[in-house]
Amino acid sequence: MVELGRRFTSFGYHDGPVPVSWSETQIVKDGVLCHIYKFEDDRSRDLALVRVNAGWKTFRQRVLSGDKTIEGFVEGVGTLTVTNVDGESKTYEFKDGGPAEEVTVSVGEIMQWSANGETDLIFYKICEPSYEEGRFEDLPD
Repeated sequence: MVELGRRFTSFGYHDGPVPVSWSETQIVKDGVLCHIYKFEDDRSRDLALVRVNAGWKTFRQRVLSGDKTIEGFVEGVGTLTVTNVDGESKTYEFKDGGPAEEVTVSVGEIMQWSANGETDLIFYKICEPSYEEGRFEDLPD
């Protein structure tokens, strides 16, 4: 189990652990907490580890800018729903022990994570280039 109360110095990603440094923690909304990290060897992108409490959802967010937004499952039970610019939705289901999968969300698409189990859902988000205000638009449910 990933304990988001402690600060990490590395993130297990593809070819092994990558050094990271904690930047800040934000309460995104009720039930959603985000820890933001910088990649030590690559400042062109950043990392957010997000905990969604059981039974809660993230905001629906439209991607407004950026070269790449990667969403990846860490643990728990939940879904990621991505709606493309034509209004077609695809829901990705995740659970502990399931296949590791990343989803790239493109500019103009809308995404939302939901914690569907009795435990919290943890996912990561990698923004390339690093996150700047205005990258995402929060939408009503």
